[in-house]
Order: sequence, then C-alpha cells, then structure tokens
Amino acid sequence: MSKFRNLAIVAAALCAITVPAQAEGKLGLGTEATPEQVAGWDIDVRPDGQGLPEGHGTVEQGDAIFSEKCAACHGDFAEGVDRWPVLAGGDGTLKSEHPVKTIGSYWPYLSTVYDYINRAMPFGDAQSLKPDEIYAIIAFLLNMNGIVEDDFELSKENFASVKMPNAGDFFPDPRPDGKNIKDGGPCMKDCKAKVEITMRARVLDVTPKDGDNPSGSVE
Repeated sequence: MSKFRNLAIVAAALCAITVPAQAEGKLGLGTEATPEQVAGWDIDVRPDGQGLPEGHGTVEQGDAIFSEKCAACHGDFAEGVDRWPVLAGGDGTLKSEHPVKTIGSYWPYLSTVYDYINRAMPFGDAQSLKPDEIYAIIAFLLNMNGIVEDDFELSKENFASVKMPNAGDFFPDPRPDGKNIKDGGPCMKDCKAKVEITMRARVLDVTPKDGDNPSGSVE
C-alpha cells in the first residue's frame, strides 16, 4: 500500500472521529441567539408607536442636548452646517425646483425620526443616547419645525398623537409597473415600443467639465 493511500485512510478516519453527526435537516453551524442578543437587534419603532421604550423629554431639555451632541453638524437651530443635513424648514418647497426635505417638510412618520436617531446618531457615537435624551431631541426638532409649542413634552404616551405635516402626501405607487408586479411580475423584455433620448448629461450639467476634472478620473 502506498504512503499516499495510507494518508488518505488516516484522514478519513480523523474526519469520522472529529465531525459530529448532524441532526436531520440542520447544518450544525453557529449557535442559537440569546434573548439579550435578540434584544440588541430588536430596536425598531413603528408608526403606531410599537417598539418605543418608556421615556420623556421636553423641548427645553432637547435644546441643551442638541447643542452639545448634534449642533456641530446640524446647526444650533437644525439648519445644517456646510453639507450636513438640514433638519428644519423647507415648508412648501417640495414642488419647487429646489425642494428642501426636512423632518417637518417631508418625513411622514415621527417613528422614523426616533428610529434613525436611536440607531445612528450622534455620528461616530451611535446608540449612545438614552431614551429620555432621544425624546427630548425629537421634541426640540418638532419645535424647530413649528409642529409643537415651546413647552411641549414628548413621551411614549403621546408619541403616536403627533401628526407630521407631510404624512398625507404618501400613497401607494399607481404607476403601471406596480400593477405588473402585482399581476405576475415586472416586465423584463420589450416593455416599451420605442426609447428616445430627450436630454444629455452635459446639457443637464451633471457631467464634470474638463477643467473641473482634468485627470478624467471618476470621483
């Protein structure tokens, strides 16, 4: 018997010893998540308030917290700094040539504000805020958008009662492709009889000019 065949027999024997028998229908990989691990991921908040933790915060408290932890990027009055997002204002601009999409002018549900701040803010220190701090920051942002008064206090109990100004302008997509998807899937071939070029990128001013990008590299 050759030494290579002996090695193959030994390797097969080792595999038979070290690999446990797998339960039928299971791969035997990983471990079951603990309740604590699941709780760490289960932090979504829904429009009806489901998922909100206990807590409360006032506009005044939110003003102080926002100044300390948010204003460096979003401005003292949520007006935005440099190219960081503007969070307040924009009333009546959505149909203009330069729409300003802020919490007050665009976002349909207050739950989105809580969920986003809770998951991702402050930038670089995400999920460091306590529930009371988040409630207070949201109360301040609502005030900056003219949705609540200066003495307002936001809590789990009154959260769902806050109606966002643009909530009524979100509706199911009525376009034909939506119907196609519902009736059996989107069109993937010969969906349009004729395709016409109506505008070019350089005319739209979205293509960098040679002087702006002399190297020709894609940025």
